[in-house]
Amino acid sequence: MSNKKNEDIEMTRIDEEFNERETFLQHQARVDSGMVSILSQLEKSPGAAVLAYCFSSISMTVVNKFVVSGSSWNLNFLYLAIQAVICTAAILGLKQIGFIPNLAALEKGKAKKWLPVSVFFVGMIYTGTKSLQFLSVPVYTIFKNLTIIVIAYGEVLWFGGNVTPLLLLSFGFMALSSVIASWADIQAALTGVGHSVETTNAVSTLTAGYAWMGLNVVCSASYVLGTRKFITSLNFKDWDTMFYNNMLSLPIMIICSLATEDWSSTNLAKNFPVETRQNLVIGMLYSGLGAIFISYSSAWCIRKTSSTTYSFVGYLNKLPLAISGIVFFDAPVTFGSISAILLGFFSGLVYGYGKMKQKEESKQVLPVSQPAMSASFQSQKDASNS
Repeated sequence: MSNKKNEDIEMTRIDEEFNERETFLQHQARVDSGMVSILSQLEKSPGAAVLAYCFSSISMTVVNKFVVSGSSWNLNFLYLAIQAVICTAAILGLKQIGFIPNLAALEKGKAKKWLPVSVFFVGMIYTGTKSLQFLSVPVYTIFKNLTIIVIAYGEVLWFGGNVTPLLLLSFGFMALSSVIASWADIQAALTGVGHSVETTNAVSTLTAGYAWMGLNVVCSASYVLGTRKFITSLNFKDWDTMFYNNMLSLPIMIICSLATEDWSSTNLAKNFPVETRQNLVIGMLYSGLGAIFISYSSAWCIRKTSSTTYSFVGYLNKLPLAISGIVFFDAPVTFGSISAILLGFFSGLVYGYGKMKQKEESKQVLPVSQPAMSASFQSQKDASNS
């Protein structure tokens, strides 16, 4: 009798455990289903796509500025090599799990054709980090607009593009905003506003920054125009471009780092001081993964909105990007700097509107051949990787 009672108690306990487990599994299934539903809704949301693109591009610039802003920092090639390693590993990992089903294999013939583009890619990202090292984020953002002008006239020379009066007006505003930004920055250096070093050193730092920025404009335009020339003939997609750029640029950056940078333990300790070492490592890790995030969010934004909306978002994004430099890095706030930021923002709006009108006018004429993608639009995707 006692055994029977014990068996009943045991069966009751087993039933209760089974019911509890069943309830937990049902609850977990509802939670998982809810998460899938939320992620599905986010993936379909144009607003989420726009916010993801804005966040990725702004955070990438801010993180790059943070990494290279150390007073003793002199390992830019090493930093970019670490970025390339992380980005390449992430791409191969995504391919392994099936997120990137069709990734172009690394072939000798394709690599030989793409190598000049990768050289300009290295020049673009290296001069970009050097510019950020010497210039404030708002000034860097404003001067980056000049790349659009060089690309536009490169299109005219090599691809038969054209510049409308509205685009020409926007170029004038871009150039004027750069002049005002430069004047405001020099005035701030002369008066000691936003600079902790003496006037002579501050002005020489700005001069070096403008020189690197000029090289960055040339390298960025060359990279974008070169990409347009070869990307179609090689049948590359976005992931293929990123994969080849990182694989081919990695040995170049390692060789340049070994040849021009000091890898001694003393210099490494200066570049990675104990008090900020962990944050620097996290920043480098994010910057490598950030290129993947930017690429995905760019494609997501275009897919869920339109190329015109994507372009406008790129121009509108420059205002919060400039503001982030003021917030995070105490960039000089003067009447001239604010005027330059607003004028640069306005020039972007005029340029975006001009490109939209140009596209509408081209649709009214029957084309005799398939039109090629504008390199100035392509630059919005490619320059973000810097």
